[in-house]
This record gives sequence, C-alpha cells and structure tokens, in this order.
Amino acid sequence: MKIAIFGATGRVGRIVTTLALHDGHTVKALVRTPDKLKELADSSPGLKLVEGNAASAEAVGETVSGTDAVISALSTDGGSLLSDSFPLILEAMNRLEITRIVAIGTAGVLDSRTEPGLLRYQSSESRRTLTRAAEEHHAVLRLLEESRLDWTLVCPTYLPDGPAEGGYRVERGCLPENGTRITTGDTAEFAYAQLFSEQYIRTKAGIAY
Repeated sequence: MKIAIFGATGRVGRIVTTLALHDGHTVKALVRTPDKLKELADSSPGLKLVEGNAASAEAVGETVSGTDAVISALSTDGGSLLSDSFPLILEAMNRLEITRIVAIGTAGVLDSRTEPGLLRYQSSESRRTLTRAAEEHHAVLRLLEESRLDWTLVCPTYLPDGPAEGGYRVERGCLPENGTRITTGDTAEFAYAQLFSEQYIRTKAGIAY
C-alpha cells in the first residue's frame, strides 16, 4: 500500500511511519524539517519526504498524489494549523479519488456519557479549563462528518510517551469507562491497523487502558 502521512515527525506519527515501513509499505511524508526523519529515510528506501507545510495546498497535494490512503497524526500547534490543513487534505483526497483516511484526534471530541448531546470537552467530564485544542479537533470532526470519505477518528485519552503495552479498550463514539491513559505506542498501532479494517469506518473510536 502507498500511504500519505501527515505529522510524521510527531510522537504518534513517527511510530506509525516506522510501522508502515517495517511492513513494506511505501510512505510519503510531508515534513517541514526533513532532517528530523533523515536517519529513517536513509535506512528506508520506501520513505519519500515531501518538504513543506500542511497549510500549503501544493505541498498537501503532492503528498497525497499517488497514494492509496492517508493518515493524519497532525496535532494542534497553539494556532489553527490543524483546522487550516484539513480542508486542503480532504480537497486533495476528493480530487484524487482517495477515500480512506485515519486521523488522530482527542478524547475531548468523544461523546459525553453524562450530558447527552455534548462532546466531552463541552461537558463536566472534561477537567481542562482551556478548550482551544479540543475546538481545533472539533473543527476536524465536523469536516470529516460532512465529507463522503471513509474516515476513522482515533481519540486517545491522556497520551504519555511509551511503547505499546496491549490490553487497551476501544469504544465507538465514547471513551472506555474509567479510561485514564494510553501510550503513544498503542495509539499508533491501533491507528495504523485501521487502514486494514472497516470496523470503525465513519466514526470516532475512543481508546484507553
């Protein structure tokens, strides 16, 4: 499979990229600083780096072109990069007739158990006083829901760095009850596996131990 990856230098994206290359897939990764993946690129002939910014329609189009599926591990940057880049990614996918996208979101945009009709970040379930990051992910969720694409939004709770531990739980639309954390390793493995599964097509998947 030929996979376009956005956010490949991030905590989850780098692991996803490594998993895909290990399995023999071809990866095109859009990166602002190619040196961050130089070592991986030098040892992996299946990795092609596209230098540019996810807010550039040209760079996004070049990254998506010739691929079969897209993974976005883009995170919020304190600004609007996430919500600015997603319309460009979805436009390129539609234009190039690519239908499958797996994106990393946040548990804040999962459905609230205690206040029906609200998302977790809008409800008393969230302990965060700042909602800017969740609002950015909510904008992405709206775009995905309005699209005709086969999307999956992987929504981890507290996300410490760490290898895959296994034994995590996944719930459609909601955070698994009493879920408090999930490592970057398990989040990446689950997200990557969704490229080859239809179980969570067009839905949010909450993930936690």
